[in-house]
Amino acid sequence: MTSGAHPRVLIVDDQRVVREGLATLLGLLDSVHVAGAANDGNDALAQVDALAPDVVLMDLNMPHLDGVEATRALATSHPHVPVVVLTTYADDERLLAALRAGARGFLTKDAGVDEIESAVLAAARGHAALAPDVQLQLLDALRDGDHLGVPDADPPAGHGLDGLTVRESEIAGLIAAGLSNTDIADRLFVSTATVKTHINHIFAKTGVRDRAQLVARILSEDR
Repeated sequence: MTSGAHPRVLIVDDQRVVREGLATLLGLLDSVHVAGAANDGNDALAQVDALAPDVVLMDLNMPHLDGVEATRALATSHPHVPVVVLTTYADDERLLAALRAGARGFLTKDAGVDEIESAVLAAARGHAALAPDVQLQLLDALRDGDHLGVPDADPPAGHGLDGLTVRESEIAGLIAAGLSNTDIADRLFVSTATVKTHINHIFAKTGVRDRAQLVARILSEDR
């Protein structure tokens, strides 16, 4: 996305009323532009090719090709186009499956237009965007030691969490606990630049692209 430009959003949902409702809501915003809509995963892949959106707003439960598989396909064919999931249910299995497939954000459909706007803008800038309740759900699962495996999902490329140093493992845990770079720096009595350097090393060693995928990786390896 060109610096300063409004991100172009592709809406993907099998329910016409949802597609049109989201298009109307997002169309009222000055910060984003609705590029188009798709009615299932296969249509989403075709529309991304045709419309070149900056962000895809993806439902999960769709016929023919569901949102998880469509997200996985887009992560391979169009890795520069981030996917933000917007779905009715955020159970643990769907959440982890979407993150492992490559989703950069996860919201439930009770999110307000401001939350959707923030998630789209964050994703367009290359950041992760998880709704606060989704973050809490991930943290609860991590705390309780839930087994959130997805049998048909391949783990991200990389050398795993075992290759991290003690400090990197500590920072990865603090990221999973929801702490920001500033919070981590304050906790460890180091600079934010040092924290960012450690995080870059963590991403490189684990093969993840952002904090959301790192949390998903930690949860999946806690099985």
